[in-house]
Amino acid sequence: MPAALVANVCVILVFAVGAALFGIDPDAYYLNAQEDEPLEWATFWAFLLAAGFNAHNALADRRRRGGIPWFHVGLAAFCLLVALEEISWGQRVLGYRAPEFFLERNYQQEFNLHNIVDGGLRRTLMLLILAGYGVLAPLASAPRTVRAWADRLRIVTPPPALVPTFATAAVIYAWYPADLTGEWVECAMGLAFLYAALLDRASPARLTAGRAAAAALAVAGLGIVTTGALDGIGTRDADRLAAARREIAALASDFSGPRLHTRCGIHKRLYTFMVEYGQPYLRAGEFARLAASTGAEERATYLLDPWNSPYWIRHKCEGGRVSLFVYSFGPNRQRDSSEWELGGDDIGANLQPRR
Repeated sequence: MPAALVANVCVILVFAVGAALFGIDPDAYYLNAQEDEPLEWATFWAFLLAAGFNAHNALADRRRRGGIPWFHVGLAAFCLLVALEEISWGQRVLGYRAPEFFLERNYQQEFNLHNIVDGGLRRTLMLLILAGYGVLAPLASAPRTVRAWADRLRIVTPPPALVPTFATAAVIYAWYPADLTGEWVECAMGLAFLYAALLDRASPARLTAGRAAAAALAVAGLGIVTTGALDGIGTRDADRLAAARREIAALASDFSGPRLHTRCGIHKRLYTFMVEYGQPYLRAGEFARLAASTGAEERATYLLDPWNSPYWIRHKCEGGRVSLFVYSFGPNRQRDSSEWELGGDDIGANLQPRR
């Protein structure tokens, strides 16, 4: 079986797995697509490997032709940037606090640039990359004369054989059939860039069908192993655990007051919730006073837990069932809770919905 066909199948399998999880076990779909879970780490590894292979291709092209293989270098830099942005430059892994510029302007309160950009612009850029670079550019450069011209300018496009992969990702991203669809598209995109690097004419390696399948298995395996390895690394600091429990109790008290209101369908970082829904009282409640009294004024201002991650509020209603709780990701700085209940080492409190 040709390597390109296997590559297309492997990338499209990402969507098949997501659709199967969504249909069979929505909680598993939800949990696996969260930050620092297998899907995100697989995306990180796919882009990181793509960066490495593009850098390798750049060196091979320079040795063969001399000069500066500028497009290969650009591809390597782009893939490395996406990989690091995907994990917020290690912020949650290391537990450091983002600079105040990002805390205030980044709706995820993380050290990354892509969440400062307007959502509509991010969506447009994503579609331009998938449809423009992944579909239109390979088709436009397919004629021999155009390909020769692009080669002289050292412009690199994905092989036309990968057009089905990029086109499928673009269509699914534009359609966006379910919550967190973008996470699955990003993983598929990372694999597509990895295969494009492996199939590049400048690549010294010959991609076979077996190696194409092995690349996908490696990305998936690294995602699972990394998640497991990091799951128990959290800072088991008794003082921070005690502080988080006190602060959660204070937040529960704040939400029992007459001024703070939520509604069904909310799942947001508390700072975002406060800004978007006009709830400034969170900066003047029990939590704010408690955090400020311990010298954590910046955490009080931006509603961060002792591990410098945001506190969250979730209010879900479906089929007569209601779930409402405020929570922290806890020591491992990963979301372990489902859509309906607290789980893992997440620290939280169930709230009483007002009628």
